[in-house]
Amino acid sequence: MASDEAPTPAADRIRVVGKWVGALEVDLGAWTVPMLRAEVARRVGDGVEPDRVGLIFGGRVLKDDPPASLREAGLKGNSKVLCSLTSPDRAKEIAAEAAKAKAEEEHAARLVRLWDAAKALSQRHTDGSFLEDEDYNLDLEDQSGQKVMFGSVEDMKALKMALMLHQKGKTQMKRKMYKEALDVLTMAEEAFSLCDSKLIEKVDNVPMLQLDIVWCYFVLRDVSCLEVAGTRLEKARVGFERSHGKDSSRFRVLQAGRQADLAIYVRLELLEGVVAYYNGHAERARGSLTSAQAKYLQLQVPDEAISMLMDMGYEARSAKRALKMTGYDIQSSVDLLCEEREKKIRRREEDRERQREILEQMRYGRTPMNKAVDLQKLKGLTTIGFEKYLAAEALRINENDAEKALDLLTNPEQNCILQSKIQAKRSRASRGIGAGSSSSRAAAARTAPINNAQASVSAPQHAADGNAPPLTGDGNAPPLAGDVNAPPLAGDGNAPEGNDADGNLPEGNDADGNPLEGNDAQLLDSEEAMINEETENEDVAMTDEVAVDDEHSNSNPVPARDVSMESELAHDLTGDALDDYDIDVSDEGQAIAEYLSLLEPAASS
Repeated sequence: MASDEAPTPAADRIRVVGKWVGALEVDLGAWTVPMLRAEVARRVGDGVEPDRVGLIFGGRVLKDDPPASLREAGLKGNSKVLCSLTSPDRAKEIAAEAAKAKAEEEHAARLVRLWDAAKALSQRHTDGSFLEDEDYNLDLEDQSGQKVMFGSVEDMKALKMALMLHQKGKTQMKRKMYKEALDVLTMAEEAFSLCDSKLIEKVDNVPMLQLDIVWCYFVLRDVSCLEVAGTRLEKARVGFERSHGKDSSRFRVLQAGRQADLAIYVRLELLEGVVAYYNGHAERARGSLTSAQAKYLQLQVPDEAISMLMDMGYEARSAKRALKMTGYDIQSSVDLLCEEREKKIRRREEDRERQREILEQMRYGRTPMNKAVDLQKLKGLTTIGFEKYLAAEALRINENDAEKALDLLTNPEQNCILQSKIQAKRSRASRGIGAGSSSSRAAAARTAPINNAQASVSAPQHAADGNAPPLTGDGNAPPLAGDVNAPPLAGDGNAPEGNDADGNLPEGNDADGNPLEGNDAQLLDSEEAMINEETENEDVAMTDEVAVDDEHSNSNPVPARDVSMESELAHDLTGDALDDYDIDVSDEGQAIAEYLSLLEPAASS
């Protein structure tokens, strides 16, 4: 009698030798290596764990990862598999080695991704490449928030890249991830080496990087780096003196007499004392540590002073930072806090202007090399009388070459052809206006949040001697920024609530970290209303002033992006010019006391 049930596939037999000998009936297409390992462990008995069972077939070890069927692993019917049994300790050791190797491989891959993402960001945000889905822009700024043009285009790219990596390393240091931070800081050092040495020798970003690297050595207790630590500290000392001036005299002028750099010198002198101690120079070590301790005591802010500023409405952390940087002077602290608030408001206004520019650039489309239309050159052409949409299209198809665009516009025949193409495109757009306005709104929504997350890579104002002031990613020039305006939004398009992943305050708070109140809140509300109104107006304009697509427009496709890594780098940029000088020196204070106590026996003898 025929059966309605499908016949069960015949099982394959494999032979196992070694610690256990026998034949197993298996389905080569369904069984995996972990399943075979578990079955052999069961047959061995005595409660043997599967991870103690080693399987060898055809001269190679069968591995669980990636999961694969026995057939995919190469086994066939009557295949012979050798099994072995490791000791419990050895099994754990092998598993630990495998986990370590995998972690190192993942870490190396992540470093490559970081380097590539920083390189892509610095390239794109220097040469004007155009991406419709990018809602931030990176520029170099000085401490006063003024944009800085530094050296050649290649120097700008290298500097942005170095500052982004440096900021990423500092973020990891704040999270106590010192080993990971050390690798990223080393990459930042490599990126700085790509800059013209004369360009960066007057700024304190590079000495700050040297100091951060040695601090990682110290926290990790890496005595093997003692010699190189001493060399790095010497470079840091020379670099700070060059950028800050003798006894920080130049820095004091730039900072209106404030001592924002005091915490940096606490760390520097502590590390110099530690290196001297381990090299057997007790007196030199004692001198450095004693000086560091004196500076450390100056940074201990009285609770009463903090309370006075908090009574005025300032947040505790901002109040403490201002007091440390002004030597507990209440009036100077208030002045500093007010300055920071004014900078934040000014930056917000600049961000709104930059948002308008990005929206306008979107309307004009991409050049053949995937770059945005240069608005400064566009302004130059409109100033001499050409219609804006026509001048923008001439620049777009000529790769922002203003002379070629002018030649085209002044040639009656070519000008007529260009206008005909634009008119034809407008006609096609008008027939599909519904879809066009929808995509316009989507584009506007992506760029709308360009507001206050600027991390500025600044180069401070020029001193009286005419030399370039310290750029600092650490005070004299906040980390790379520039309008790194607006870190990536949450999945719903709204700004995240509360503090962000790095402990930074969300947008919409004032310079002191407090929610905006009164006039500040009204200013923010009015700005948001204006942005929404402008966005709606842009939707209509985009259907009129749309770039002419030609068959060569995208001859250079946009390279693949690591969006998550780029967003992570941009998100780390805070735009706080003084954040890197605001070091919590509690760990330094403990270390100073520890090493001074170690030097006491030598002094008594």
